[in-house]
Amino acid sequence: MSRVPLCESQIPGIPVRRGKVRDVYDFGDRLLLVATDRISAFDWILPTGIPDKGRVLTKISEFWFGRLGVEHHLLSMDPTVLPLPRGVDVESLLGR
Repeated sequence: MSRVPLCESQIPGIPVRRGKVRDVYDFGDRLLLVATDRISAFDWILPTGIPDKGRVLTKISEFWFGRLGVEHHLLSMDPTVLPLPRGVDVESLLGR
């Protein structure tokens, strides 16, 4: 697990929208949702993140999607199935 919080993901050349705690990248026919380590409380983004918060929340979602067996939006937990540009830090995206 990482000790440095990922408060903002970076994928050069791909359009991004930043929400309170997630970054959403538009690949045309698919979206990549990156759960960052940002913290939001009462609609305020706090200045420090919690290391691996995004990974933990994503893992919980993955568990429940599988457990409940209902239709959902998740296509893959592997960001490398998308056409990522060269030089992207894939390690920082894994599990988010």
